[in-house]
Amino acid sequence: MALQTPKQRAANAKFEKKVTKQWGKPKSDKERVEYPVSKIWLFVLLFLVAGGAVLELIRMLF
Repeated sequence: MALQTPKQRAANAKFEKKVTKQWGKPKSDKERVEYPVSKIWLFVLLFLVAGGAVLELIRMLF
């Protein structure tokens, strides 16, 4: 493992400060993403698609 010189360590710290300012602040729990479709409708849609697929497989087998 290579060791850093004090000059390299200072340069890395300076670069890290510069880059982390560009990242911005992380999102908090209050800033959750609101989806345009509710969870209930997603479950209904999944049920219809998966149920239709299962029924189609049964129809093809018998």
